[in-house]
Amino acid sequence: MPPVSRVVVAMSGGVDSSVAAALLVEAGHDCIGVFMRHATPALPAVEPANPLALLPERPGHQGCCSPTDALDARRVADRLGIPLYALDLTPDFERIIDDFAAEYGRGRTPNPCVRCNSWVKFGRLFEHAAAIGASHVATGHYARLRQGPDGPELSRGRDPARDQSYVLFDVRPERLEQMLLPVGDLPKTEVRQRATALGLITADKPDSQEICFVAPGEHARLVAHRLGGSRAGEIVDTSGRVLGLHAGIEHFTVGQRQGLGIAVGVPLHVVRIESDTCRIVVGSRSDVPEHELTAAAASWLVEPPPEPFECLVQCRAQRAAAAVVTPLAGDRFTARFTGGPDRSPGPISPGQPAVCYAGERLLGGGWIVG
Repeated sequence: MPPVSRVVVAMSGGVDSSVAAALLVEAGHDCIGVFMRHATPALPAVEPANPLALLPERPGHQGCCSPTDALDARRVADRLGIPLYALDLTPDFERIIDDFAAEYGRGRTPNPCVRCNSWVKFGRLFEHAAAIGASHVATGHYARLRQGPDGPELSRGRDPARDQSYVLFDVRPERLEQMLLPVGDLPKTEVRQRATALGLITADKPDSQEICFVAPGEHARLVAHRLGGSRAGEIVDTSGRVLGLHAGIEHFTVGQRQGLGIAVGVPLHVVRIESDTCRIVVGSRSDVPEHELTAAAASWLVEPPPEPFECLVQCRAQRAAAAVVTPLAGDRFTARFTGGPDRSPGPISPGQPAVCYAGERLLGGGWIVG
């Protein structure tokens, strides 16, 4: 890590950001911990009666940023001897939540973690860093920054099972010079070992798996509330034959098999979500799109390629697959997967990122629109 005078460390109260802060302190950096606080989105106390409603969702642990997480971050900061400040970023998270709800309303499956990284962690936190004289922002992401011939390059984390470079594709390229990712070179097992050796309270804390601003299973209710009601409609097969009714398109994603609420004697998967008609189109696994995609609002960490090129493309948290990427006008591109039916990236869901890699190096990506 380069010698820097002061670093803002995003501390979520989890083990990864705790060890990231510890590594920076050990390296002699002047660390300022920041916990990102935001208000919990309002939801109706009782869901309106709906004969098509799914079973009540169970409440549970949120992904991060809870009061318990804030307390854990405070205890870690005290243990490391660094200050910790809580920043109220509610307006920024409101923007993320609005985008989240709007995307579901369009029949897409959003990824709010990417938005949080590009808009907040490696966006708004730089404003806070500048205000207190800090030159860098650090997080506990499992990704690596390497110095290339033309400047810093973003690559996959050393632990392939934990790699999080995918959710950083939309970070502005000029930010790479100011980013630090201290745990990117470590396997998860070593991160926990270091936390234990340091006596950090987060050493055995389970990893967060959920969206930070809504409890597990509550996302559909949040979306319906934000959009003024559920987008209920018909479930149809690929020929248009009505098979049943559903409680809202916000409950579904392309490729989904479980929870369709219908039975026809053969496995069915969501093939398409039609936001204009609120219809869920289902079919066989072979009907699910997974061989070609179009992405928009592309963001590149390299010089935008003018011609078609071969690379690996990752969709959602699925495996990367060989593809030919063709740039289009208006920050768009297509990706055609070339590895055959057994080497596709899995179901292609509009609203999710499509991220391009050359080996382990992240080149850029865009948001799937079809």
